[in-house]
Amino acid sequence: MSESKPPYLRSVLESIPAYKPGKKVVGPDGRSIKLSSNESPYGPLPSVRDAIAQASAELNRYPDPGAAELTAALAARLEVPEGHLALGAGSVGLLQQILEAVGEPGAELVHAWRSFEAYPLLAELSGVTSVRVPLREETHDLDAMADAITDRTRMVLVCNPNNPTGTAVREEELTAFLDRVPDHVLVVLDEAYREYVRDRDVPDGLSLYRDRPNVAVLRTFSKAYGLAAARLGFVVGHPHLAGAVRKTLVPFAVNHLAQAAGVASLAAEEELLERVQATVEERARVREALLEAGWTVPPTEANFVWLRLEEDTLDLAAACADAGVSVRPFDGEGARVSIGTPEENDVFLSVATKYPGRR
Repeated sequence: MSESKPPYLRSVLESIPAYKPGKKVVGPDGRSIKLSSNESPYGPLPSVRDAIAQASAELNRYPDPGAAELTAALAARLEVPEGHLALGAGSVGLLQQILEAVGEPGAELVHAWRSFEAYPLLAELSGVTSVRVPLREETHDLDAMADAITDRTRMVLVCNPNNPTGTAVREEELTAFLDRVPDHVLVVLDEAYREYVRDRDVPDGLSLYRDRPNVAVLRTFSKAYGLAAARLGFVVGHPHLAGAVRKTLVPFAVNHLAQAAGVASLAAEEELLERVQATVEERARVREALLEAGWTVPPTEANFVWLRLEEDTLDLAAACADAGVSVRPFDGEGARVSIGTPEENDVFLSVATKYPGRR
């Protein structure tokens, strides 16, 4: 009998690395502080937990495929038509849906680099070529990104604030960039960290999309809303895009618990944003402590800080792990450190402020 061969798979899979989530480490004393995934250090509010518990009694039923109640609540909160909304299993799931809607062989996606590491992975899985434009001074080089657009470009991603650097582009430069993008090229403003923005010159993407049919805004409940495990995100765009994205959603992908949690979170938003403000204040404290210790830390509008370490990146990550703190290293480039509770941040600072390789 001849040797059997495995089923044929797409050749592109051989060159695509698996997505690497932030790791959890345990220190010698059993301490484990996870500052590697940009998660909120706070769990859902009590009212949200109650809504999830109540919804769990109906797990034998399929969720509402149209998420009507959540869509209505979001539309009211954002002051947009319901037909301009599409939901998905987190912003990553929505990115995949959008790429499925615009991608085809030969198409290109333009995005900054370094930026969210899932961008090139999702592009290549969708058969789209990832065109990476280097950052300038740790932020988007919008002029270079506009120059990178060709007749093959179908989509441009602007991560604002940028992950992992936390830097943000401001309204004047972003508007000038959008004016240069051809009308047939979709621009997605990835605003996963919008709730943490305090710089008034950083625009709310919703103010830009309304008069621009080729602009869409991507957001998530994972970060500020503390629902990372629920996998819930949404995109705001004009009906031709929102409708296409709804078509690419896997049936029932937005589960019943996530829908209930989303509705309850919007109802408790004022209380929830008090927690966001606490994180913003901790962000300022952590960055100031790092600056005083001699680090160069770019201004950040997200719930994390960025340390440019280059060849010392893994050494700092190891030093933090020895103290029971996990950070997100990008080998040869730098480390992203999420903002946790004051006590968690103090443990990280006890390592970072004494680290000999700080720069």
